Amino acid sequence: MNENISNKVAIETSEGKMILELWPDVAPNTVANFIKLADSGFYDKSAFHRIIDGFMIQGGCPNTKPGANESLAGTGDPGYKIKAEFNNRNHVRGVISMARAQHPDSAGCQFFICTGDATFLDKQYTCFGKLVEGDDVLEKISKTPVGPSQMGERSRPLKRVEVLSIRSLKE
Repeated sequence: MNENISNKVAIETSEGKMILELWPDVAPNTVANFIKLADSGFYDKSAFHRIIDGFMIQGGCPNTKPGANESLAGTGDPGYKIKAEFNNRNHVRGVISMARAQHPDSAGCQFFICTGDATFLDKQYTCFGKLVEGDDVLEKISKTPVGPSQMGERSRPLKRVEVLSIRSLKE
């Protein structure tokens, strides 16, 4: 990891700012990938497309940006996949983890932040950091009214919750 880059990122959303501390000690490649995408502006103007109160908020899909096909929300990637880095950290409130398809090594850019304990996901998804500021923002996003997704899951936000930007914080 680059010595000049902090292990913290700021997620600026339409609901406020969250600060997360990342864990390069347990997921070095995942952290490096997330910071690379964040600092390149990849996440700017995307949205949280899946919100389940008491479970998690999911974002990072490029198909949620303005002008993209909204029906494809949740299917986008950066054009590549990264290898899973399962570790001993627990999926508890405030933990950020990589979203993926069925294959363990299918994550790329989408992430979720737990809004409750989700330890049933432990060692199946790559945890790579934890919220250190902005729990009130996480709570506000988790309470966003939702309707059925295309798959019927009650997780599609009825109002847009935008990720304005994600950037690493310089020390």
